[in-house]
Amino acid sequence: MPFARLATATTPTCHLGLGLAAVGRPGYINLGRDEDLGEDRSVETLRTRTHELLDAAYVQGVRYFDVARSYGRSEEFLADWLTQNPHIDDVVVGSKWGYTYTADWTTDAEKHEIKDHSVRTYDRQRAETAELLGERLDLYQIHSVTPDSPALTDKDLHARLAEAAAQGATIGFSTSGPAQAEAIRAALEVTVGGERLFRTVQSTYNALETSAGTALAEAHDAGLTVIVKEGMANGRLAEPHAPDALKAVAAETSLGCDAVALALVLRRPWAGVVLSGAATTSQLASNLHAAVVDLDDEQLSRLAALAEEPGAYWERRARLPWH
Repeated sequence: MPFARLATATTPTCHLGLGLAAVGRPGYINLGRDEDLGEDRSVETLRTRTHELLDAAYVQGVRYFDVARSYGRSEEFLADWLTQNPHIDDVVVGSKWGYTYTADWTTDAEKHEIKDHSVRTYDRQRAETAELLGERLDLYQIHSVTPDSPALTDKDLHARLAEAAAQGATIGFSTSGPAQAEAIRAALEVTVGGERLFRTVQSTYNALETSAGTALAEAHDAGLTVIVKEGMANGRLAEPHAPDALKAVAAETSLGCDAVALALVLRRPWAGVVLSGAATTSQLASNLHAAVVDLDDEQLSRLAALAEEPGAYWERRARLPWH
């Protein structure tokens, strides 16, 4: 697996990755986005910002970069950066298929992305990703698998994915929604030719949404690499939106709420890579301090009390506006 490259890394930040959802398109649901990006969100402005983030992440030891077909031009921006830095050969690149970006570089579209886990969509988007990332793509994930997703039962799709795996790609899936644990366990049962199909899982896990934790531990024990997304709960765990308990612990550590929130996830023994979704280089630098945060049992107990009922968490997330 390509993640073996991370196992040999020695930097404190080697288990932190950078996701480009926040900078690959002009609209997203993260809180504070207007302050982060400002009014100029042209393609070239966000391309430059993405490259600055990638430069900063790489210099600071980050070696996993995460994009998706639905993250606007994130694959294109990453591909450009890789082309401009041909000497960089030690990063792991993951992308996702299953959502089609439909906002046409606007922030007020009726629908920003459309979900479809059919073989037809896989074939189209796999070709689109291959055209941009080519052999630099290490991991290809099904985007946002839920228990009712046809991707869990479509044998033709499984055969296509197994073929890609035979050609050298690592095949994974991501999850979303209040039934993440159920989706993870169902995906662990998917086999082709007697072999488990999926080698990675990417799920939402943070101080507010911990419901997938046991299932992610099971996936880790089954040999999958676990990637954690939305460790900042779409900005709800960052200043100034963070709960008072998190602000208090952050003050005690003399670091930011974001670093403490991500450190909480990094402590999980099953967490292989924890994603930063930073939109600025200063946010990224603060996020990466997570690698050196030391939390005691009393602080961990206070943070554990922040967990919400998953249905309520995901209902609130669904109400976050695209802006």
